[in-house]
Amino acid sequence: MPIRKLKQFLDEHGVRYVTVRHSPAFTAQEVAASAHISGYEMAKTVIVKVNGQMAMAVLPAPMHVDLPHLQELIGADRVELATESEFKERFAESELGAMPPFGNLYGMDVYVADRLADDEYIAFNAGTHTELIRLRYREFEQLVRPRVLAFAL
Repeated sequence: MPIRKLKQFLDEHGVRYVTVRHSPAFTAQEVAASAHISGYEMAKTVIVKVNGQMAMAVLPAPMHVDLPHLQELIGADRVELATESEFKERFAESELGAMPPFGNLYGMDVYVADRLADDEYIAFNAGTHTELIRLRYREFEQLVRPRVLAFAL
């Protein structure tokens, strides 16, 4: 889902958003600094496997996924990080590590850290390491319908 398709999806749903081009950055914290936004507003997408099924854990850039706690919160038998080789083909249109947090477009469950849901806005990679999208969190939530949980440290 390159940036064009993501923008088309947002436009079709009447979402107001801003795109920000920035110098190449490869971690969510670097992206936030490059785009001059708070790391707590910048969402990173971590691909996890929940009972063997791919899912997205979306959390603020400076935080980490507490896998055992996420497992407990969702009542799963097993939650683990997915390897790049396990998910890269699913996101062939995106640069590795720059997947937007729209699991609904990939048939994946999405778990959002409660800290992100507290903010008015959310920003995230738009499929590349040089562009991000910023929009109101409530619009993101209406489109994606994530489970909001306290799983980030």
